[in-house]
Amino acid sequence: MSVEQRKIKKVLIANRGEIALRIIRTVKELGLEAIAVYEKPDSESHYIRLADDAIMIGERPRKEYLDIDKIIWAARKTGADAIHPGYGFLSENADFSAACEKAGIIFIGPPPQVIRDMGNKVVARKIMEKAKVPTIPGTGNLAPGDAGIEQAKEFAGKYGYPVMLKAAAGGGGRGIRKVKNEEELKAQLPQVRSETRSAFNDDSIYLEKCIESPRHIEIQILADHHGNVIHLGSRDCSIQRRHQKLLEIAPADLPADVLESMYDAAIKGARQVGYVNAGTVEFLVDSQTNEFWFMEMNTRLQVEHTVTEELTGVDIVRQQIKIAEGNVLDIPADRVHMMGKAVQVRINAEDPKNNFMPEGGKTLEVYQSPGGPGVRLDGVVYQGYRIPTDYDSLMVKMTVRGYDWEQTIQRLKRALNNFLIVGPKTTIPFYLAICDEPDFQAGKFDTSYLETHEEIFNYPEQEREVAKLTKLIAEIHARKTNPYAY
Repeated sequence: MSVEQRKIKKVLIANRGEIALRIIRTVKELGLEAIAVYEKPDSESHYIRLADDAIMIGERPRKEYLDIDKIIWAARKTGADAIHPGYGFLSENADFSAACEKAGIIFIGPPPQVIRDMGNKVVARKIMEKAKVPTIPGTGNLAPGDAGIEQAKEFAGKYGYPVMLKAAAGGGGRGIRKVKNEEELKAQLPQVRSETRSAFNDDSIYLEKCIESPRHIEIQILADHHGNVIHLGSRDCSIQRRHQKLLEIAPADLPADVLESMYDAAIKGARQVGYVNAGTVEFLVDSQTNEFWFMEMNTRLQVEHTVTEELTGVDIVRQQIKIAEGNVLDIPADRVHMMGKAVQVRINAEDPKNNFMPEGGKTLEVYQSPGGPGVRLDGVVYQGYRIPTDYDSLMVKMTVRGYDWEQTIQRLKRALNNFLIVGPKTTIPFYLAICDEPDFQAGKFDTSYLETHEEIFNYPEQEREVAKLTKLIAEIHARKTNPYAY
C-alpha cells in the first residue's frame, strides 16, 4: 500500500487527565510540540502545565471533548498537524477520523472505515468469519418489534439459554445483557433497544451464544500503511465488574500453542479489515478447553497498554506516531519477548464496598506514591488534588513487573502497601485483598471472579496508624502549628 510520508511537528491531544499526560511525554521525547485541550473544569489540571501550548475548548464538562468541530478548530488555531485521540471520548469515532482527514490533519489512529466496521459488532464478526477467525455463534441485527423477538427465540432455541443480548454499536462494557430464559428475553429486548438508542444513537441489537465464565484475553497489534502487521503479545483482562476491566495481566497464562493460534487469528483479522495503527483484538477463551472466539476489536490505544510496554520495551504511543507519519514498522518479530509478568491496577477514588461509588469532591489530604524496582505510575494527582465530580475517578494507574507471577504479586502487594492516600476511599485495600486470595495467587480466574469470590470485599476499613500520623504532619505543615497540642 503506497502512502505519502508526512513529518509531524505538532500533536494535539484530544483528551484529558492521565492519558493526555502519557501521550505528551512521548510527543516531547520525539522532539515534537504537544498541544493540550481542556474544558473549564479542567483548567487547573496537571497535564496542561506539561504541554507546550493549551487551548480551552468550552465551559461544559464532558461535552466539548466530544465536539468534533471544537477539536478541529483547536487544531487549526494552534497549528497542530496531527491529533492523538487517546482512549474514550472521540477515540473510536469514525466521523472524527474522517473530519481530521477532510481538514488535512493526520489522525493518529485507524482510517474512518476501519473504525466504522469494527465499531459495529455484527459487521466485525462477518469480517472475522471471512478471515477464518473463530467467532461466537450469533444473529445479525434483530428486526424491530415482534419479528425481532421471534428471531431471538429461534436462536435461543437452537443454542440454548443463557444468551447475550448486545448493542451492535456498544463498547466499554455498555449495551450488554445476559438473558437466562424466554420470559427475560421478551422483557429485556425492547428495554435494551431503547437504552442503546439513547446511549449510541443506534438501536441495532443482536444475540450471541453465552460463553459461561470465560477468560477475557486480548492481543495487542501494530499495523502500518505498508501491509506489515505484528503482535505485541497477550493480556488477561478477566477480572472485571459489569464487563469493565479492573486489573490486567501480561502475558496471559495459556499454553504456547493456544497463544500462537490467537496471535495468528489477530493478525489475520487485522489484515482482513485493512487495519492501520495500534489496536487490540479481544477473545473469549473457554476456561476448561482453551477454545477461543473473537469478541471485538478496539480501534485505539487501550488503558492497559502499559503492561505490554513494560514487558516488551516497545513505546506503543511512539509507534502510533511513526505509523501515522507513514513510516514502515521497524520492530522485528524476534524482538518481541514478554519476559516475566506484569500487572496493572487502576487506583480509583471509589468505594468498592459501596458498589464502587465514586468519591468525587473529596481532596487528597495526603498523597505519597511508591517506587522501587518494577513499579511504574501513570497519573496526574498530587497532595491537595480534588477528585473531580465531572469526570471519571481514576487517580493513577500502577503497573508492576516481576520475573514470575509470585514475585509480581509480592511486588504489587509491597507497592500497594507503600501507597498512602488520605482523603477519599480508594480501590487500594480491594486490590490488597485480591493479592491475598489463593485462586488469584494460583492464577485461577475468569470473568466471574468477583461473583465467586465475594469474600475479597470483607477487607478491614480501619485507617492505618501511619496514615493518621502522616495526616497530622500534613496539618502541622499547613497550619504552622500542632492542632492537637494543648
